[in-house]
Amino acid sequence: MPRYIPYLLLLPATVFLIIFFLYPFTQVAIESFTSNGSWSLANFQKASSHWKFGEAFKNTMLLAALVVPIQLAMSLTMATVVQKLQKGRSAILYIFAIPLGISDLAAGLIWLSIFEQSGFLNSILVNMGLIEKPILYLSYQSPWVILFAIMLAEIWRATAIMMVILVAGLGLIPREYGEAAEVFGATRWQRFYKVTLPMLRPSLQTALILRVILAFEVFAVVIALGGTQMPVLMSETFNWQFNLQDRGVAAAYAMVILAVSVVFTLIILRALHVPKEARS
Repeated sequence: MPRYIPYLLLLPATVFLIIFFLYPFTQVAIESFTSNGSWSLANFQKASSHWKFGEAFKNTMLLAALVVPIQLAMSLTMATVVQKLQKGRSAILYIFAIPLGISDLAAGLIWLSIFEQSGFLNSILVNMGLIEKPILYLSYQSPWVILFAIMLAEIWRATAIMMVILVAGLGLIPREYGEAAEVFGATRWQRFYKVTLPMLRPSLQTALILRVILAFEVFAVVIALGGTQMPVLMSETFNWQFNLQDRGVAAAYAMVILAVSVVFTLIILRALHVPKEARS
């Protein structure tokens, strides 16, 4: 086979990445660091001095800190259940993965139909006689209810992403390791903690990095359930780009999101370091 064939096969993907990722990223980076035609940090200073920046940053970090650990625990449990099933495994995996086919905005609207004043939750409570009249849950007076609703929507929508990755990882672990540990008297928890988790580290690494990055980019679910009452970094990026018509500040917000994503990616890579022997 000619030596140039592998490079030829990689060419379409390379061209795609250059046109649709590298070029737009370069443009955004340049816009974020320029002001009035010269290099400057003015866009970052303007963004950080705005009263919504701190609130948006705090809300984004809080959502990620609350949602991702819950999703990790749930996805591990779901993946373990699916892996151990002898019958109906494909059906259960399909049911668990259904939310993957739902967009962020659609998921937000589904949960809005539950929590809004004329939604399912109020209808059920009124019909059961538990409340006399519908309650306005998603108001500016109840920010924690809005946060809880967004958490539920995100957990329901995106846990399956991690689960699918972990199911694939569990499938690559030879059963002989667990059987050997059982022979030596290891309990089920010991087998999971001492055998399964270390060997699942590459899949955990991938699942966590993907989910954490997506958590920092949360947008449509927040807009559907919280509107402008709960700003996050992505919603503020949208606001500066389209409502306030300031592309420089919007680009600065985008670079902040990128920086936070890179930092947490490096932390996860460090915490779940995979030795070279384990990769081969």
